[in-house]
Amino acid sequence: MQLLSSPASPFVRKCRVFLIETGQDDIEVREVTSSPMGGDADLNAANPSGKIPALVRDDGPAIYDSRVICRFLDARAGANLYPDARLWDVLSLEANADAIMEAAVGIVYERRLRPEELWYQPWQDKQWEKVTRSLDALEARSMPLLEGPLNAAQIAVGCALGYLDFRHGDKDWRPGRPALAAWAETFGARPAMAQTAP
Repeated sequence: MQLLSSPASPFVRKCRVFLIETGQDDIEVREVTSSPMGGDADLNAANPSGKIPALVRDDGPAIYDSRVICRFLDARAGANLYPDARLWDVLSLEANADAIMEAAVGIVYERRLRPEELWYQPWQDKQWEKVTRSLDALEARSMPLLEGPLNAAQIAVGCALGYLDFRHGDKDWRPGRPALAAWAETFGARPAMAQTAP
C-alpha cells in the first residue's frame, strides 16, 4: 500500500503519525504533487477530488480523507485509538482539529494562489476566527480528553497546532491558553510527532 502525501500537509501528517504510533511500517509514504489548481495524475486517479492524503490499497479501491484513512489504519492495527467508551468525544474533537486545519490551509491558499491585490481580507479574518474559537473550546473543555490515554483526537489536535506554528507563526495562538500550550509542548515531543514535523 502507498500513502500519497505531501510533507507540509497537516492532514497527511495525521496519517503519518498514525502509521508510526501503530507500527505500520509496511505502508510506503510517497510524495505527489497536490494543489487546488490541479495535481499529480496518480493522485487524481486515486482520489477524484485530487486531495491528499489518499491511501492506495492492494486489495481494493483507494481510501481518502484523513479521517477515513485514520479509522482504517486504526482498525488494521487494532490500536483502539477510537475507543468505544469515548468514541463520539474523540470523533468530535478530531473534527474540531480538522476544522482548524481547513481554515488555516484556506488562508495559506488564499495568499499563495491569488494575486495580492485580490486577497479578500474579511474572508481571511473569518477563517482565523474559526481557528481562535476552536482553540478557545479546546482550552475550555477538551483538556481531559487531550490529557488522557493516546487517541485519534490527540493526534489530530497535535497536527493542527503544529500546522499553525508552521504556516501561521506570526499569529501566536498560545496566549490565554496555558493548558493547551503546555499540552502541545509535551505532545509535540512524542517521537512520531518529531519525525513528521514539516
